[in-house]
Amino acid sequence: MNSVNGHEIPSSLSAAAPSPEEVGWWKIPGSPPDAARFSQSCEELFLSRNGVLGLQRILETLAVHQDEALLSLSGAILVLRHSVRYDIVDLLLKNVLRLLPDNVVAHCFTAHLCIVRGGLAEGCAHFATLMSRYPGQRIEIGEFVSMSLLEVGYPAEALNVTMSLLRAGDVSVSLLNNAGCALERLNRSTQALALYEQALKINPHSQEVAFGYACSLIKAGQFARGWPVYFNRALQVSTWQESLRGRQRLRPESDLAGKRVLLFQEQGLGDTLQFIRHASVLVERGAEVSVHVPGSISRLISLSCDNLTVLEPKVMPDLDRFDYVAPIPDLPYLTGMCAVQDIPVNVPYLRASGEDIARFEACLPPGRPRIGLVWAGERRGRSEFALADMRRSISFDDMVAALLPIEADIVNLQFGAARDALKDWRGQSIADPMGDVSDMADTAAIMQNLDLVISVDTSPVHLAGALGRPVWLISRWDACWRWGDEGQGSPWYPTMRIFRSQERSFGPVLQEVGKALRLWVAMWRPRKT
Repeated sequence: MNSVNGHEIPSSLSAAAPSPEEVGWWKIPGSPPDAARFSQSCEELFLSRNGVLGLQRILETLAVHQDEALLSLSGAILVLRHSVRYDIVDLLLKNVLRLLPDNVVAHCFTAHLCIVRGGLAEGCAHFATLMSRYPGQRIEIGEFVSMSLLEVGYPAEALNVTMSLLRAGDVSVSLLNNAGCALERLNRSTQALALYEQALKINPHSQEVAFGYACSLIKAGQFARGWPVYFNRALQVSTWQESLRGRQRLRPESDLAGKRVLLFQEQGLGDTLQFIRHASVLVERGAEVSVHVPGSISRLISLSCDNLTVLEPKVMPDLDRFDYVAPIPDLPYLTGMCAVQDIPVNVPYLRASGEDIARFEACLPPGRPRIGLVWAGERRGRSEFALADMRRSISFDDMVAALLPIEADIVNLQFGAARDALKDWRGQSIADPMGDVSDMADTAAIMQNLDLVISVDTSPVHLAGALGRPVWLISRWDACWRWGDEGQGSPWYPTMRIFRSQERSFGPVLQEVGKALRLWVAMWRPRKT
């Protein structure tokens, strides 16, 4: 078994043999690879969704070139960016500091790692020590600590750090960006705009700042200003979608009469479910519209949108057939949504098959109100996304402790690994039809048989809203931009009620939901058939 700085490489990462064309250059003893080439090759492996090989290449390289600090630091950053293998990051950072004890970047990443692993006090103390020890790098350290606090859900504390430095004249694009982000997450989006604008004056080409600025504009309800900035974001496409970047992208001024348009999945399933309603506008303007989305939602879109051609999800479309391409989140901008009044009012705009609705109806308990629960989002591999999921998700135990027992029939809508929590549940009976669910069209059929859906901020809440089902959203306190800064409802989904957390803990808002649910059950009347 190979090792890095005396530590063994996990066998699960060293077992797979590299393909013949990859053998060699990164692990030649006495000949360390160029750091840029090394980073690029590993990045490509991660982006091609071959994370195991990416981790293997990093560990193999460092096993041979243990005394190359820059390679260890590059590897640590790559692993942290693309995975939650914090043990490997820690290993690589220790190697950097063994070689370069005063490397501030490595120290900052070490403190950040401590915070994201749950050691908030220890990580903050480490940052405070760094501030004292390296006063000439206060700005860089401040950027790191505020970023760390934001990622684990402490926007107020991140704002205090950034504003303290900014008031002292320690100004940087990243500090301004982090301060703006903190204000947006504190639901003070209008105040965030000035900070983002100041950052963009310093660096007009920063896509990270521009994206935060766009989200704050939209969250503040300034759609006419926000969507054009959002349009210019860096697209989040997979490696196999890279060819889309070179194609003619649909713009609001494009002539659509007789044109073929390809809409494609970008970002999360929730974005597609929220914005696909605008696609009909393109058809009304004369376009022939095809849609390429993941298999999990392709049947749902086919059932719901007769005027769209839904393509085979596992096959890359022949792009030469299309005049324009457009990521689905562009649709509000492309169709001229400048105000709340411009949101299409055709809710429900998604539907399930009658046969599927009847099939699941037969599996569900009769008589009492049926309430569906979703307590967690999808577990994702990248640290940034995994931390975001931790901020929005609730533990099953916390949710049922606040909501149950109740004089109603509870139905599980949770999919994925978090569903395993049901195995040890011994309380009020929970019907679990999700074992028979193959895609979101099936989930939609279950929802059509429910009287209420209660969910954290993940794709099922969009599905319930798009179906026109009564849905309660339990929103984290650093709420997503799409729900605005305040209010109990959403113009996107007329049947939605939003319960907004006012602190990092979900405890108080869950108590609020539990109280409201008992009142709702007491007032419930059976649906007319």
